[in-house]
Amino acid sequence: MLYAIIALVAATFLILGVRRDRRRMANAVWLGLTLVFSFLWVVSRDDLPVWLNDVIGYAVVAALLLAVSVLPVALIVNGVVMLRREGRRLPNLLSLLTGVAIIALVAVFVLALADDRTWVHAVVGALVIVAAYVAFLFVSLLLYSVLYGKTGRRTGFDAVIVLGSGLDGARVPPLLASRLDRAAAVFRRERAAGHAPLVVVSGGQGADEDVSEAVAMRRYLLDRDVPDDRIVLEDRATTTEENLVYSRRLLTSHGHTGRTVAVTNNYHVFRTAVLARRLRMRLEVIGAHTAWYFLPSAFLREFVALLVRHPIVHALVCGALVAGYLALLMVIT
Repeated sequence: MLYAIIALVAATFLILGVRRDRRRMANAVWLGLTLVFSFLWVVSRDDLPVWLNDVIGYAVVAALLLAVSVLPVALIVNGVVMLRREGRRLPNLLSLLTGVAIIALVAVFVLALADDRTWVHAVVGALVIVAAYVAFLFVSLLLYSVLYGKTGRRTGFDAVIVLGSGLDGARVPPLLASRLDRAAAVFRRERAAGHAPLVVVSGGQGADEDVSEAVAMRRYLLDRDVPDDRIVLEDRATTTEENLVYSRRLLTSHGHTGRTVAVTNNYHVFRTAVLARRLRMRLEVIGAHTAWYFLPSAFLREFVALLVRHPIVHALVCGALVAGYLALLMVIT
């Protein structure tokens, strides 16, 4: 019954948080707690049929085996693909490094099982607890990000902000093209409904780019029947925050006061929404399709970016969990 009460409380906070503002990071945590304690409530019931208990048990074992064997190998393979297709940059190493870290943690845990020294159990146990906390946050944010990207307003926009993501010289690469294609689709849908929104293309010029992202993005949209007089160039931004801030200034200068939507890739939607909330911007964020091989590293990068926004909070939570574990270890030994 305790698990059911905790799950109900977490679900209540989730509903209240979503109604207050869908862009709150706390919503993801409440979603994760709701799912965890709902699961614990189900498996702790005494009135479940034997066959259902067996199914749940097999499912848990299969999930654990996948997490410690298949998942890290898949992440390492994805990391190699990223390095070959996207180049040797730190963001492209994230999936590979995560896979190696999981394998290393599993190996250390297995070795610790054969060691009877208390300090070894203390250290390895603390590592496992921290890893479990990080995994909980990652899965919670991933699930909530997917839910956020699938819900919300999809029509009735008076302005569209397209966030830049880098050029290949002067060419629009596939990642940015997917954002522009989604923005063009939004424009056509709104125009068919009776009004043509302003489209802000936002992105400055990098050291390895022949033109600003905004200029290349404008050319791309013109080729897809978006009229030149509905395109507004923002050619200074180099970060997502600058994309939003500078675009808001341009829209204000054009007298825009209506509904706004920002277009980015699907993995980047929730972090953009969180940032927009911090900037006190009332806008929706929608995502464009991303190549499958790019998603693992991209989601990991987004997760790290969200995680470092509240380092003290996460450090305190991890410290409390580890302290509780060490206290329990001292009692039982």
